[in-house]
Order: sequence, then C-alpha cells, then structure tokens
Amino acid sequence: MLITLVGLSVAAQTKRVTKIVIQGNEKTKSSFLEKVIQLKLGTELDSSQIDEDIYRLKRLPSIAHAYFQVVDDEIEGCTVTYGVEENFTLIPFANVYTSNNEEFAYRIGLQEFNALGQNITLGGFYQKDIFDSYGANIRAPYILGRKLGLAFSYQNLTTQEPVFLDNGTADYRYNNESVELLALYQLNFKNRFEFGINFFTEDYQYLFGSTDPSVPQELNVDKHLFKLIYNYDGLRYHYQYLEGFRSVLNLQYVGSTNTQLPPFWIGFNDFSYFKRIGSKGNWATRLRLGISSNLDTPFAPFAVDNNLNIRGVGNLIDRGTAAIVLNTEYRHTLYEKDWFVLQGNVFMDGGSWRNPGGDFGDFGDKQNLRIYPGLGIRFIHKKIFNAIFRIDYGHGVTKEAAKGVVFGIGQYF
Repeated sequence: MLITLVGLSVAAQTKRVTKIVIQGNEKTKSSFLEKVIQLKLGTELDSSQIDEDIYRLKRLPSIAHAYFQVVDDEIEGCTVTYGVEENFTLIPFANVYTSNNEEFAYRIGLQEFNALGQNITLGGFYQKDIFDSYGANIRAPYILGRKLGLAFSYQNLTTQEPVFLDNGTADYRYNNESVELLALYQLNFKNRFEFGINFFTEDYQYLFGSTDPSVPQELNVDKHLFKLIYNYDGLRYHYQYLEGFRSVLNLQYVGSTNTQLPPFWIGFNDFSYFKRIGSKGNWATRLRLGISSNLDTPFAPFAVDNNLNIRGVGNLIDRGTAAIVLNTEYRHTLYEKDWFVLQGNVFMDGGSWRNPGGDFGDFGDKQNLRIYPGLGIRFIHKKIFNAIFRIDYGHGVTKEAAKGVVFGIGQYF
C-alpha cells in the first residue's frame, strides 16, 4: 500500500477521478459508504485523501477491513475502487461478575451495529445484580449527514450499593432511571464532539449496615445532567491490532430539584496510547485523570471497581472525588487462523483516589493506593464487530489487597 500511495502522489498532479467503485459490501448500503468517504468525482487524485478514507472506513462498526485500487481508464482519468470486508454486526453479549453480597450477577443483551445498512446502533440489555435492571439505546452518527448525528438512551438500573460512612459501611438499594439525548458532531477525521442532556431520578433506600444521623436512609430526587464529550482519535486499526493515540474528555454538570443537594460538576480524561510490537505484539496503555466537586458525601462519583478500572480489586469497594488510574498491558497473538485469534496479555493496573472532602495529599495515602498485576486471555473473532471475550486475573500487591477474575466482552480498554 505504501508503494502504491507514493506512486499516487506523483500521478495526482495530472489524474482526475472519473469513477468511484465500492465493492465487497452486502449489508452496508453503498449510498451510506459514498456519504462517508471524502473522495469525489472530478477531483484530482489525492493519495492522502484515499489513505484517510481507508481508515475512516475501517473505523465503521460494519467494516472489518478496507483497501483500495486505482486503475487508469483515460488519458487523464482513473477509477478508484474501495473494497471492504464486512463484520457480522448483530451481536449478543454477556458480562458475568460477583455482586456486592458475593452472589452471582450478570448482564445480557443484544446489539445491532449496522441497522438499515447505515451503521446505526440499536441495543438493549437485561441485568441481574441482586435486583432487576434494563435499558435500550439507539445511536445514529450519520443520520443528519457526514458530520451530524443523534443518540438516545433509556436506562432503569437497580443495584445494591455500599455507602462508606465514618463509622462503617451501609448497603442501600439504589435505583437510577434516566433518559438521555445527545447531538453528535464530527469536526473532521480525528475530532468528534457529543453534547446533550440527561434527565434522571435517583432513589436510595437503606437496607442494612451502619447508620449516620447526617446521612438519610431514604432519598428520592429528580436531577438533570449536561454533558460534553470531546474525542480525539488518531488510532490506526488492523483487525485486533491498534496503533496511535486517543484522548476522550468527558465533562458533566449535575443539578437537582432538591435544594438540600448542591449542584456539582465532574470531569475526566482518558489518554490512551497503543504501539505495535513486532508482527504479533501490541502494547496498550490508558491513563485516566478525573476530578469533581469536592463534596463531603458518601455518594462520591469516582468508584474503585474491577469492572471499571482495577482488575481483581473487587466490586465497588471505595469511592472518591478525584482519581488517577493507569492501566498498561502487553497483548500478544498466540494463535491466529482465518477468522479466529487467541491472544494473551500481561497487565498492571494501578490507581489512587481523593477521599470525599479530602485534599490531593490523599493520593499518596497507602490506604488509597492500589496496584494489581495480572494475566489475561482473549478469544477474538476477526469478522464479528467487537467479538472479543476476555478473562483477566488480577492479584493486588498493596495494603489489604484482594484478588479475583474479571470476565467481559471487548478489550478492557
């Protein structure tokens, strides 16, 4: 491809695109792919534009791989053919984990990532985590053109949540029912924005454990949340391998109808870096920096949880108002045959949190610092979007450390 691109850069001074062909797509509409690519009829042949289009196509959920071919068809004209290999996009999923009372918990669902052949995502789930939960979502990033889209979701989540008090831990039945609407805007190839509003109701009901006169045993309040997400994506994709840098900034402002609950803000940024190592290796690193209003509340927003940030640490074992988390791992392809890939990984997860109402010195407190090395394995289907079944085992090496196995669908980060 590199040699072809060099040749194209020379030919681009005189050649014009007289025909564009898209092939290999069966479910994905050709009209949709023509809307996504930027190369147009009558323009000069531009190797950088073709290169950008190829990686734009590879990022689509419906596309496993993309390639191109250029053939001269006139003295000053040429035909550009984009070929694609499609993913299977109707995907069931299941996550299995342990609930806060050590019972079996799970989430199952079904997602279609290419509804109507337009790369529209439709999905729904059911969760059993002591209590029943469910939700549904639709995401259409190109429904209003190449740059504009919409996303809508509904969730009714009920879990048993630990609340950390000065004199011990209490367990609450927590319900969050929410409706969210987002506008999606793609500034250019690498920069995307999402912004919108979420209306939700939080309901806390005391179950058992410690009590505190200053902490209510029942709380039901309507809230609203304004959200802004900025995504910089400079990644290069080649099947299970990634290379490059990505940054995702998430800013939220939360208000309440209850005057006794002050409004607060929360923001966090995930910085991710991926590097190919040889022909079979991939080094992956994610750094999360997060901070929120430093309210002295047992319902602080940043959680310590092995499904979110530290593999093996346990299910929702602590909370904070600021967080620093680093996940780094080396992924290596152990076996690859046609559509199947067996991948192993060695990882190190670490992080620290600021206590609610505390200061930044809490990051150095041994009770807040957690470091968990571990091993994992991945079973990957190359032709099914995000069909990665992962198993990780993490073993803590810091104070009062735990150990455990974490299952899931998709890479951990």
